[in-house]
Amino acid sequence: MKSRRKSQVVGLNERNINLIYPNNPKKHYPLADDKVLTKEILHQYAIPCAATYAVIEYNSDIKKAWEYCKKYTTMAIKPANGCGGGGIKIIKKDLDHNWISSGKIISERQIFQHMAAIIMGFFSLGSHDRVLIEECIEPHPFFHKIYPQGVPDFRIITLEHKPLMAMLRMPTDKSDGKANLHQKGVGIGVDMDNGTLTEVYDGKQYFDHHPDTNFKVNGISIPYWKEILEISVDTAKAFPLNYLGIDIVIDKIKGPQIMEINVRPGLGIQLVNKKGLKEVTQKK
Repeated sequence: MKSRRKSQVVGLNERNINLIYPNNPKKHYPLADDKVLTKEILHQYAIPCAATYAVIEYNSDIKKAWEYCKKYTTMAIKPANGCGGGGIKIIKKDLDHNWISSGKIISERQIFQHMAAIIMGFFSLGSHDRVLIEECIEPHPFFHKIYPQGVPDFRIITLEHKPLMAMLRMPTDKSDGKANLHQKGVGIGVDMDNGTLTEVYDGKQYFDHHPDTNFKVNGISIPYWKEILEISVDTAKAFPLNYLGIDIVIDKIKGPQIMEINVRPGLGIQLVNKKGLKEVTQKK
């Protein structure tokens, strides 16, 4: 049984040759790799996503953009071309009007320095980048029971506009609010047919609970599951890319929102679900 399951797992080379290259024309990669371009298409097709507050291309524009944005009490500052959660800074205003990031006070000067680092390409392999400042998602209470901090998201793999596999990515005490697996978050498998959670995977072993809260997740129903699948299909149809990893969060007020899309989604989702992509693509 294990050997059969292993034979269904798609490796890196096979993913590139059979899934990415035939389905994702390279000329369209920037539509996914550049978060600003992604947001423009999402807004164009009225697909639910965080509001865009500002896009900053040059250091000389930082102060002007900040004067507009600082009226908000929370915001997410992101590199347009960053990957894996690098360079994302969530800032919130406390009762004394101080800006807080990762539980510590951060000055406007430090915020400006972070934006300048993004523009200089610190988080995008040294190439000139843009700063994206957007609405900060407030996670749905459903997630607080599992783990109370950070912003969890669902990764949905789609092929030819059809959702194939999904996982819930959750932060941990070690991940500093990030949900990415390679930043010490955990993945939770999803039963696609029933819209329920299965097992937790931390990169080494499986659990029936979140490792920091001991909250048992197996069999728990996912809120808005039907809507999550629907907006993943709408998103896949909006882009000229046929194999995608679509990241979706659930806001406590607005419901499911698209965070970003990926033309080269990682393969760890197979381990999280104990299921190979070959198996689900053959059923498609």
